Amino acid sequence: MDIRRLELLRELADRGSITAVALATHRTTSAVSQQLKILEREAGVPLTERSGRGVALTSAGRALARTATDVATAIERAEALWADFRSAPQGEVTITIFPTAGQMFLPGVLNRVAEMPGLQLICSDLDSFVTDIADLTADFDIVIADAPGILPSWTERGLTVVPLMREPLDIAMPEGHPLGAKKSLTPADVIDQDWIGVPSDLPFDRILRGIEAANAAPARVTQRIADNRIVESLVAAGHGIGILPRYTTRDRENGLVTRPLVGVRSSRLISALVRPDRAQRPSVRAVLSAFQAEAAEFEQRHEG
Repeated sequence: MDIRRLELLRELADRGSITAVALATHRTTSAVSQQLKILEREAGVPLTERSGRGVALTSAGRALARTATDVATAIERAEALWADFRSAPQGEVTITIFPTAGQMFLPGVLNRVAEMPGLQLICSDLDSFVTDIADLTADFDIVIADAPGILPSWTERGLTVVPLMREPLDIAMPEGHPLGAKKSLTPADVIDQDWIGVPSDLPFDRILRGIEAANAAPARVTQRIADNRIVESLVAAGHGIGILPRYTTRDRENGLVTRPLVGVRSSRLISALVRPDRAQRPSVRAVLSAFQAEAAEFEQRHEG
């Protein structure tokens, strides 16, 4: 089987449509369809089937797509080993990172990468308003994601997941709020407050659902805002309390007081997601190491 056709099948597994594969690989849709038909003849079994107005992979197609990932990973590993002999990590590495992680890590990571001649980091701050942030690994070498933990969909995709930091999430309230007199807060302390929440499909909302479950009562959510900076402004102005990440919220003269929440798990795991073949590149490995070192130093500075 032709490796290039296997790669098209893998792209179809990741991107979900022939049109998306064509755009990503700079081909026409007819060219992609033709190559997949040739691959199907070589395989001797159906690899795709009609699904609505598009196509979906059959079980055989999904299995062969996983094999394509193994092949691509083996090739990248071989090229990485040879590159290690030839030269230091070099070239461009693309990443997308969510805003608060960018605040925490990017200044230091860019300093570290600047010390590696020939290596360039191309950064993007695309918001994660996608069905699964792992979808972005098709277009970026490294995707920085936050979630309660390592998600099953990441494992199912065969992604390389590099945990960077577990960051506490605190309850934020305006200065002078009565709850500010407490060193920590329980679900019972906060259930009767007005809340500035987040959209229900974002990770922070699971904490509010945990508070509701602990009290067997609904929270009074007055607004749902995704941008933490807007949440900060609304909380500081007295429109409600909210849940905000500790390291980019505390110790800022912004009219807020933050307190830890006990009784409900209130933290997020920040991880780097990488396709396994790209994880073999010396340049990508060097950038991942820079992120790991920066995350460790940042956490030590703020919790030490």
